[in-house]
Amino acid sequence: MLVPIDSLTADPANVRRHPDNNLDAIKASLKRFGQQKPIVVDSADIIRAGNGTWAAAKALGWKNIWIIKTALAGSDAVAYAIADNRTAELAQWDSPALASQLAALDAHLQLAAGFTPEEMAALTAGLDQAPADNGGEVPLRQVFEVAVECHDEDDQREIYERLTQEGRKCRVLTI
Repeated sequence: MLVPIDSLTADPANVRRHPDNNLDAIKASLKRFGQQKPIVVDSADIIRAGNGTWAAAKALGWKNIWIIKTALAGSDAVAYAIADNRTAELAQWDSPALASQLAALDAHLQLAAGFTPEEMAALTAGLDQAPADNGGEVPLRQVFEVAVECHDEDDQREIYERLTQEGRKCRVLTI
C-alpha cells in the first residue's frame, strides 16, 4: 500500500542506528533502483522494519512510500524488529564472488550497491589476505590500514611493539 511518508512514525525504540554512510548508501540505492520492498509498519503506523529506508526516502524528498501492515504488536513486534536486522547481520559475503560481481559494475552502480571506492579497494586487497579459518570471508567495512613513517628501525620497533600490545594487528613494511 502506498501511503504519505509523513503519516508514519519512526520506531522510537529502534535499536538499530543509521549513521550518515548507511543513509547515503540507502539513498543511492533508492535513487537508482527505487523502493523494491515495502517497509513494515504496525497498526499505529510505527515503522517496525525499514526505519533507514524511511529516513533516506524522507531525506530525498519523497512524499509517499510503500508499506505493508503487520498484525504483530507488543513484544512480538519488538522481537521482529530486532530479528529483521539481526538475521541480515548474521549472513556472510562470498568475498571472491562479491568482488567479481562488483568489479563488473561501473562506479555509480557500485555506490548504488552500497560500496565506496575505498571499500572496493579494501575488498580487492583483502582477497589476497583472507584468513583460511574464516572461509575466505573478508569482513567488509572493517579493513583499515595506516602507514606510519618512522625515524629509524628502533622507532619502527617501538611503535610496532606498542601497537601490538594494544591488541592491534600489525605488519611491518620497509620501503
